[in-house]
Amino acid sequence: MNLAQRMNRLGTETAFEVLARAKALEAQGRHIVHLEIGEPDFDTPANIVRAGQDALANGFTHYGPSPGLPALREAIAADFSARRGLETSPEQVVVVPGGKPIIFFTVLALLDEGDEAIYPNPGFPIYESMINYVGAKAVPLPLREENEFRVDVDELTSLVTERTKLIVINSPQNPTGSMLTSDDLKAIGKLAADKGIWILSDEIYSRIIYGQEHDTVLRYGDPDRIVVLDGFSKTYAMTGWRLGYGVMSKEFAPSIARLQTNATSCTAAMTQMAGVEALTGPQDDVLAMVAEFERRRRVIVDGLNAIDGVSCVLPHGAFYAFANITGTGMSSKEIEDRLLAEGGVASLSGTSFGAHGDGFLRFSYANSVENIEEALKRFAAFLETAAART
Repeated sequence: MNLAQRMNRLGTETAFEVLARAKALEAQGRHIVHLEIGEPDFDTPANIVRAGQDALANGFTHYGPSPGLPALREAIAADFSARRGLETSPEQVVVVPGGKPIIFFTVLALLDEGDEAIYPNPGFPIYESMINYVGAKAVPLPLREENEFRVDVDELTSLVTERTKLIVINSPQNPTGSMLTSDDLKAIGKLAADKGIWILSDEIYSRIIYGQEHDTVLRYGDPDRIVVLDGFSKTYAMTGWRLGYGVMSKEFAPSIARLQTNATSCTAAMTQMAGVEALTGPQDDVLAMVAEFERRRRVIVDGLNAIDGVSCVLPHGAFYAFANITGTGMSSKEIEDRLLAEGGVASLSGTSFGAHGDGFLRFSYANSVENIEEALKRFAAFLETAAART
């Protein structure tokens, strides 16, 4: 096919590719433990499901405003104000089908060919993909294990040039589970404000944290040049509902809404009404889910650290363990492929998240403790067998 050249610059999200391979093995009768996909294994809370059903029954089946239904924008603004401690108006909110459109629309709205954007590496692969797609230069900011995978602000500063237009940050972070401290955020916010650089702050895991308080760069930087991404997929186990949002300045929001008009028209109305219930209804299911993730976190991190050749720092948020496998003598990609084919455990090579993920594997602990323990046994057995063959 004679596709546009820009398609050659478009990346992918490897988790879905590994999931497809794992499903193919299951179709052959294999038992696979799924630690590759980044979605809660919990069902959407019943009150949210009922709200979506009621919305369908009550006629929420038509087009809505491109920025989102007023009821949801108001609920998001109120929740954002309360949780971030920052007064936020509905006019600053744009509702989109999932979190990725905020990444795509922000990059489309801000970056011209030749501009530079700094993004975390290892990091969510769509950042780099979208920057490359629009013809800008994607500049990787290495996240290092010795710094608990936090941003080194001095290194970030050294990467800034006169062409830097955007800095992407993600806290809690995928794939490492790291969190930026308030001091980190203050320094990043000041750097960007002083240089006139935009920030896209991906805070989709803001409610899935362990023993720390979430903070946002919006408290410290130039609010006119900051876009905060958040949504419902992770917090409320609503991945299939496709419901996310961005919070930004009132002046910038119409530009993002205009891109939405051109791309998707609007987000599904019944999904948005379910989102209103999610934010305004009981939060007990969220708290219970996070408590269970915290229990699983300890099981998988302790288990990984007990395996010869493997080590893992304790993540502070999200539901990922980023294990160092350099002591095994195998590459990340080799273990990803062989662990699935020979051991029946689906994981992701660290290189799925950028070159600086080499030497690591990402395990999602959005699975039961029983399955996590089985995966750890299989991983240890696989490494023992592999070592015996060499």
